[in-house]
Amino acid sequence: MQYDFDHIIDRKGTYSTQWDYIADRFGRDDILPFSISDTDFPVPQAVQTALTKRMQHPIYGYTRWNHADYKNSIVEWFKRRDQVTIDPDWICYSPSVVWSIGTMIRLKSLPGEAVATFTPMYDAFYGVIEQNNRLLVPVRLAAADAGYEVDWDSLETVLAQPQVKIFLLTNPHNPTGKVFTKAELTRLTALAQQYGVFIISDDIHKDIVYGPAKYTPLTEITQTNMMLACSATKSFNTPGLGGAYLLLPDAELREAYLRELKAKNALSSASIFGITAQMACYSNDGAEYLDQLVPYLQANLQYVKQFLAEKLPAIRFTVPEGTYLAWLNVTDLNLASDQLQDQLVNTGHVGIMAGATYGDAHYLRMNIACPRAKLEEGLARLLKGVDA
Repeated sequence: MQYDFDHIIDRKGTYSTQWDYIADRFGRDDILPFSISDTDFPVPQAVQTALTKRMQHPIYGYTRWNHADYKNSIVEWFKRRDQVTIDPDWICYSPSVVWSIGTMIRLKSLPGEAVATFTPMYDAFYGVIEQNNRLLVPVRLAAADAGYEVDWDSLETVLAQPQVKIFLLTNPHNPTGKVFTKAELTRLTALAQQYGVFIISDDIHKDIVYGPAKYTPLTEITQTNMMLACSATKSFNTPGLGGAYLLLPDAELREAYLRELKAKNALSSASIFGITAQMACYSNDGAEYLDQLVPYLQANLQYVKQFLAEKLPAIRFTVPEGTYLAWLNVTDLNLASDQLQDQLVNTGHVGIMAGATYGDAHYLRMNIACPRAKLEEGLARLLKGVDA
């Protein structure tokens, strides 16, 4: 079917974090938000159909995830979209990607030891590392406008430190939008194995990649001393339904994780709606949706680039390789981060996340997964705020 991503759907009054609770992030509720990373698009029709059908059965009892229908939907998705083979035995359910990251940090390191990661980084990583009493060791990653350069010497220096037990990767990277090449993943894996560092790869944005970049799961490089965490929730806009999955090739580690999930935390019974949606997303109908969504998002990013080049060239922007997050370099505005946010929120009436939230105050992070009309209005407000 043909999807109309230009159609605007009113999300107010749905308990939406981005729309109904915008004041929590920006101090006022009369602004246009481009903040939290869900989308303003409807889910695939296959998801609506599957949920409606399941809802017609009036019993929502405890639900098992460990069955062939669930696992095979993931196996077939990786096969069709990425041309890679996933062993169904590797697959484990998780209530969320970040929960599984926190669990693996506790399994693979001790309090006081360190987790390294590329910065800037997804803001939830600060809490999941530091609130688990681990040290955060940053490794600088350049943004798209600086060529996504990896400082391999610094990375090796960090991984060689005895207290560093885990490297936390995001691929595609949030917020810069970098998609790591197979060669880069191979080099990173070699360094991690040389120094005995476990790799956690958060691949939740894996399906939002723009050519010629190509997503490669870490399981194609190694199946030892690693975990890959993923979910359909970002690409298909189902985070409110819950649910994620892991690829854990190591059988012993998989059993340890499942003990955490079931015996220690009683979380092995999944949300029936999350499981139903996950399988529907990874169907042929879900693929058709994604094939239309990705070019729409890429066109939105191109629009941002064109607008800034014409109206606001002091903000530097290069279209990312992946994600629907525009990482905007505001260095040349010569404004302090707090001052810029004040002008955007109180004059422009637009909510765009400060880069300082992710570890770099020289940037803004703008979620462009929305109808074009909203994006046009948001950029006009950005211009108004900057001009103030």
